[in-house]
Amino acid sequence: MSDEKPADGLAQRAFTGWPNTALTILCFFIAVGHIYVAFDPVISEFQRNAYHFAGFAFLAAVLHPLVRRASRSRAMLAFDLTLGVTVAIAAIYLPYAEQGIYDRGVKFSTPDWIAAVICVAGTIELTRRLTGWVIPILIIVALSYVGFWGKYVSGVFSFPGLSWESIAFRSIYGDDAMFGTIARISSTYVFLFIIFGAFLLRSGAGDFVINLARAVAGRMVGGPGIVAIIASGLTGTISGSAVANTASTGVITIPLMKKAGFPPKFAGGVEAASSTGGQLMPPIMGAGAFVMASFTQIPYETIVAVAALPALLYFMSVMFFVRIEARRLGLPPMESDGETFGSAFRKGGASFVIPIGGLIGMLVAGFTPAYAAVFGIVAVIASSWLTQNPMGPRAVFEAMVMGTKGMIMTAVLLCAVGLVVNVIATAGIGNTFSLMISDWAGGSLFIAIILVALASLVLGMGLPVTAAYIVLATLSAPALAGMIADRFVIDALAAGTLGDAGNAILMFGLPDPSVLAGPLTIEEAAAIIRSLPLEVAAPLRDLVVPPEVAVAALLSAHMVIFWLSQDSNVTPPVALAAFTAAAIAKAPAMGTGFASWKLAKGLYIVPLMMAFTPFLGGDWPVMLSIFGFGVVGIYGLAAAMQGCMERPVGWPLRVVLGIAGAACIWPTTLMVHLLGAGVVIALFVRNKRRDDVTMATA
Repeated sequence: MSDEKPADGLAQRAFTGWPNTALTILCFFIAVGHIYVAFDPVISEFQRNAYHFAGFAFLAAVLHPLVRRASRSRAMLAFDLTLGVTVAIAAIYLPYAEQGIYDRGVKFSTPDWIAAVICVAGTIELTRRLTGWVIPILIIVALSYVGFWGKYVSGVFSFPGLSWESIAFRSIYGDDAMFGTIARISSTYVFLFIIFGAFLLRSGAGDFVINLARAVAGRMVGGPGIVAIIASGLTGTISGSAVANTASTGVITIPLMKKAGFPPKFAGGVEAASSTGGQLMPPIMGAGAFVMASFTQIPYETIVAVAALPALLYFMSVMFFVRIEARRLGLPPMESDGETFGSAFRKGGASFVIPIGGLIGMLVAGFTPAYAAVFGIVAVIASSWLTQNPMGPRAVFEAMVMGTKGMIMTAVLLCAVGLVVNVIATAGIGNTFSLMISDWAGGSLFIAIILVALASLVLGMGLPVTAAYIVLATLSAPALAGMIADRFVIDALAAGTLGDAGNAILMFGLPDPSVLAGPLTIEEAAAIIRSLPLEVAAPLRDLVVPPEVAVAALLSAHMVIFWLSQDSNVTPPVALAAFTAAAIAKAPAMGTGFASWKLAKGLYIVPLMMAFTPFLGGDWPVMLSIFGFGVVGIYGLAAAMQGCMERPVGWPLRVVLGIAGAACIWPTTLMVHLLGAGVVIALFVRNKRRDDVTMATA
């Protein structure tokens, strides 16, 4: 036995001999058990969630020691082993105790109390080991709030308090508790897709992604950077983790970019920004898409379908920065290494293209994500025999084990976050916080998004991305969704199409109904709607907004929050993916962090487009139009920020490019969009011709 520190920064024990064999076999059977239950639910959902936590709690306790610099003594190992077994037994016991608790009138017996306390306390400690102190502190603060100190808080957050027995019951058996909705997502969709990703990596699909990127983009201007973007985007579809993505692909792409002439901190920034986008790329999108589907009750396949264009726009924004930087530095295209699309595909393309294509096809056809994920696993095994890396029984076993070990932090984290979400739901904090956001923002959607972005950055300093999204969505999604849906109400009021019922409701919230006598501008209508009290605005919204628009508003709100939750990967002072890239690039950590923050501007621009335009509305002609103008607009903004297109541009043109780029993406008339796009394209053509003349006379 020894201690090691993997790429994610967690202290981790490495076992040898029979202990390693035993843990490996356990990991294999945990994966097999989850796959089997996905097809044949022989146990209840609550049992599955509890067993899911029990298995991963044991692995977390044994593999991740009490302290980061863990002693190698047998006593320390014995303590961690005892903790893991105790927490696992407590979790397994609780489903069997449920009926007895109900029979006693929701009263806990002594064994029930012991098991519940061990489970919650063990969750807090294991989460501390895996993610640091922020989530454990949140859990303690949340549980003590509803049990003790909430009654001493004045104002809207005052809570009369619950008995500790009620808190224990709700924390274990509630729909939003540690074995509730979020644990269900973890034990089904998330784990199955992580196993699917492990199979893709074990089959050699990761190498194919690198080879494909080299074949497609290697000889372009800025080719090594574009290789990193394509490779990281596709690998992120597999891994779902920005830090893991950076660590795995960065060791190849960052030296390649440095060799081509990119500064080390820029090379690290490109890798971090690209890897962050991996969680935005369908069809997997980390765990976020599954949590989003559960929160919104919008089908998973709908979410991943409309998420494709925004994700593509994000990656194109990073590509623009890379190409412009290559032009600014005068870097030539990379020499060909002989890799072609055909050679890349022959080496390992089938084990990536066939499973991913089949997965997308099944989702579109209406199969559940769990069923599609299991099919994808089988497809990886079968298609690997068409490549140079066929998967035999040993490879299948190793992929199962890899997937289980890769799930440990996510499984414990998602169950732990359920304790916080349960308190938010029990105390009604989410609705209160949403009302506060609306009040602070003064009805302005733009200011509300800024507030959510700041909150996501603060939460991201201590929470993993998925946890930050869950907490933020619980607190602020209702407010954002309402503000986005109000755009329809404002348009209807300005157009005079509210109808008699809508006008009647509106009258109750207006101190001076005479303002409705004449025609209204959009600005006047917006001021009226924003001034309405919630008890008037909510029923008016429910009456006027069509169901499909309300669904699109809800999806847009959650997607905005999900995108903004990614910014902790690339935004100093805590830029986890950027710092990982800096270590590989041998560049200053903060310098790389600021470079990645600049390159990842799409994380902020695209959410604004989602909020202020029907980018996720499901009307594909409109969505494609928004995407097209977005491509031109973001290129104009990138050129303005970098001061270069095909060749450098001066400050006057940079200002013009910035204004024209903003005109392409800001919600306004089609004529303004066309004018902005025309200016950006005309300046590009002019700049390109000057570059061609310069090259010809050189």
